[in-house]
Amino acid sequence: MSPEPRDEMRDYTGSGLLAGRRALVTGGDSGIGRAVAVAFAKEGADVAITYLSEDADARHTAGLVEAADRRCLTLGGDMAEERHCREVVEHTVRELGGLDVLVLHHGTQEPVEDLREIDDGQLRRTFEVNVFALFWTVQAALDHLKPGSSIVVTGSINGLRGNKTLIDYAASKAAAMTLASSLAQNLMDREIRVNVVAPGPVWTPLIPATMPPEKVKDFGKQAPMGRAADPDEIAPSYVFFAANRLSSYYTGQTLVPAGGEIHPG
Repeated sequence: MSPEPRDEMRDYTGSGLLAGRRALVTGGDSGIGRAVAVAFAKEGADVAITYLSEDADARHTAGLVEAADRRCLTLGGDMAEERHCREVVEHTVRELGGLDVLVLHHGTQEPVEDLREIDDGQLRRTFEVNVFALFWTVQAALDHLKPGSSIVVTGSINGLRGNKTLIDYAASKAAAMTLASSLAQNLMDREIRVNVVAPGPVWTPLIPATMPPEKVKDFGKQAPMGRAADPDEIAPSYVFFAANRLSSYYTGQTLVPAGGEIHPG
């Protein structure tokens, strides 16, 4: 990618906000997920990350976490598979000794110009990855999350206002964000907080991998700030929701880092 996305949190200094915590970040191999994993590590957390098949990217993220003197577990596999979603939770708990923060960040998108291009296979995979996997992972995690734990779901500005070419993706993100609101209500008595970060355009490897070159060239220019964000500008929102010191009175809320685009969250 040119320019390279800023996802290593190089100028981020932690202050112990997550000291002793154990976090699972799905989709943590690059982009926002990598930035979140590294920020958590710099705040004192041990981190497990999931990834689809990008072994080199996952190793790089692990190296950044370990450079912050924290442990990193890398778990490859497809989050569209229920068994894998449940296994990554169990592996995390076994290797890190517990689970305190769950970040559900993994996702997939496939732009189309015509609604009729979305076949049954694409529709099912979009919802299996972006919605079903959230159910499966949270269900498995509830055996381990204790009072004071935090769940953070990655939504999208597209889940708030739709997108004419990311039709199934936008619908799945709206579902994920409503799921988070329902979970926040359901888990309140257990003192488990559930919140959403719904970014606008962010320069990550997903963009050139899924969009035509002409759209990649102007990606993010539609934002009021006139540019896409870098992942290191988004990761602090996850730290905010993960850290009880910062957000103990927040649940069922949505942060929308979208470069000035205003939407109710």
